[in-house]
Amino acid sequence: MAVEKSAERRQARRIELAAAVRNGLRLALALGVALLAYLGALAAAGPLFELRTPVTPVDAIVVLGGAGPARAAQAASVYRQIAAAHPRVLISGDGDCTGIARLMTGSGVPPQRITVECASRSTWENAEFSRPLLEKMHVRSAILVTSWFHVRRALACFETFNPGIGWGSAPVERLRPVWRIAWDEEGVEAAKEYVKVLWYAVRYGLTWRLAHPRLASDDTGR
Repeated sequence: MAVEKSAERRQARRIELAAAVRNGLRLALALGVALLAYLGALAAAGPLFELRTPVTPVDAIVVLGGAGPARAAQAASVYRQIAAAHPRVLISGDGDCTGIARLMTGSGVPPQRITVECASRSTWENAEFSRPLLEKMHVRSAILVTSWFHVRRALACFETFNPGIGWGSAPVERLRPVWRIAWDEEGVEAAKEYVKVLWYAVRYGLTWRLAHPRLASDDTGR
């Protein structure tokens, strides 16, 4: 009887071990598939979300808050390229709007050319709250500066509130390969953009504008 019970216990342990191995393999497979899907989403984010136009003289440069130092540096670079046109600069976004302004001023952008809008807390509000300021400036052409993965959604919002403005785009570039950004905030934010684009398409009815952004470089009449 003791021998039989011992054999039963060994058999039970073998069954438990085999089940643990199977569960571990399933988990590893699921994690592998999830990782491949994540990396694939990051690789596709550039072609799907990034839009870029030539930097040409415009009435205003609109800089969105978030990722402040990188966007400030990019916006200052755009300003220097078209400084002869004396564009206005509008910085929109709660949190780091004044910080971006300081960084741009430190990079040589005249402070009297900069206006800040520090109340907006979303991309939709960026566009909504910027509208009266852009109208007051009599802006007819503008370049949008934001992160590379944020361009399509941001343009859709600004085109909705400012259809009379010819929009260009000069986003912060992705300088590192996908496998490097996958492990930090840039990769996470780029992956989250899929959900945000879907939400904006449903919540604000932006499906057409998201799929068919109208850029100034596409308008022969402008």
